[in-house]
Formats: sequence, C-alpha cells, structure tokens
Amino acid sequence: MPAENDAQHPVTAVLTVHVRAPPGLRDARCLPVDKKERSFYFTGVRKGEQTRQAILDHALKLATQVGFEGLTIGRLADDLGLSKSGLFAHFGAKEDLQLDVLRTAAERFVGEVVRPALAAPRGEPRVRALFDRWIAWERFWDRLPGACPIVTASIELDDRPGRARDFLVQSQRDWADTLANAARAAIREGHFRDDLDCDQFAYEFSGIMLAYHHVARLMKDARARERAETAFEALIRAARAGDAPRAERPAPRRRAT
Repeated sequence: MPAENDAQHPVTAVLTVHVRAPPGLRDARCLPVDKKERSFYFTGVRKGEQTRQAILDHALKLATQVGFEGLTIGRLADDLGLSKSGLFAHFGAKEDLQLDVLRTAAERFVGEVVRPALAAPRGEPRVRALFDRWIAWERFWDRLPGACPIVTASIELDDRPGRARDFLVQSQRDWADTLANAARAAIREGHFRDDLDCDQFAYEFSGIMLAYHHVARLMKDARARERAETAFEALIRAARAGDAPRAERPAPRRRAT
C-alpha cells in the first residue's frame, strides 16, 4: 500500500501513534477509530493486537452500514486497502470475523451501558440508570450512517444458525437477566411490589428499546425519545410498590442539536 495513503487507514496509522488521550475522553471508547481516538484504544498493546483491534473497530462501523452478511473478508480488505491474506491471518473465515465483531459490539455495550449503570444504587435508581445509559447508546448510533450493531445483527441473524447467532442469543439472554435482576433488587429495596414478574418487566423494557429503534430509525419520528421515556415511566409506575417513594431521577442530559 502506498505510503501516502497511510493517513487514510487507521489500521496502518495506528502502528506509529502512541500518545495517550486526555482523561476526559472515556466515552470515546464507543466511537469508530479515527486519528484522534486510535491512540486511546491501543496504548501499551502489542502492535499485532493494535492492528487487529483497529480492523475490528472499522469492521463494526462497516457492519452497521452493509449488514453482517455483507461483512466479508474481501469487502473489509477492499475498504481498508489491505490484502485478503493479511486479514485471513487475523480472523480466518467470514464467520470468525462476524463473531469477533459481535464480541466487540457486546464488549462496548457492557462498557458503556451495563457496567456504569450497575454502579448506581440498587433499586429503582439502578433500573433508571440502565434505561438512561441504553438510550444514550442508541442515540449515539442514531447519529451515524449505520444503526446499533446489536439490533442490526438481531434482525439479520434471527434465522441463520451458526456461532455468530449463538453468541448473539447468549448476549441477549445475559442482557435480559441483567434487567430482571435489577428489578429483583428493586423489590428487595422496597421500590417495586413483591409480586412483580421480573422476567416480564425485562421483556417490556426490551420492547421499549426495540420500539424506539424502529420509530427513530425507520419512521424518523422526532418524538421517538419522548415516547420511549413515556413508556418507561409507565412501566416504572406499574412496577412500584404502593407506598414506595419515587426515586430521585437525575437531571436530563442536554440533547444534541
């Protein structure tokens, strides 16, 4: 690959950049790799791992635009200006690439949504944190050409047996368990009623997520977030114990213009 093209490809440029990002850029971990962010991902990591992670970051962004079935070794090689043999050395077959990209998406979701939310106090505050972190995740992907990679993969792979689908199914089961367990903790804290069906609560929570994705992405409804928040508040009201105090809700984030 000609040297003058290196700046266009984070896979090559990442091998020579080793400057730490400022401390305030923690949320940059969920962004596609570019010149400003690639060093934040890879400081202190071996060059081979740096290259592989840069490829996965680009592949994740590409998968949200062309779909996981459209994500092939050949397409990725063409997009990055690399050889197919070089990519085969990192990933092997197409399904291996898809699986690694799904793992990357799941790890980011845990890092940006689940782990920060679980740091909130148990009970309704933690349930609210899961919702707020999730909607921030969705709105990030709304501003990009592609959509949330997890939802994209769920639509594509629901009837395609294989390791990628198996991984996705397990990750969604883990997410449902996280929601149900948060609801169970809210019962123990006295915030939710004792007879709440926590698995049903998780189901309806996930339903709000999928409805938001549909209305925001396909229907382009400017009130999609408002409708999701209204549905979530109704779900919380239905779950509350009769004498439970309303959990303090943090001030809403400033919406991007």
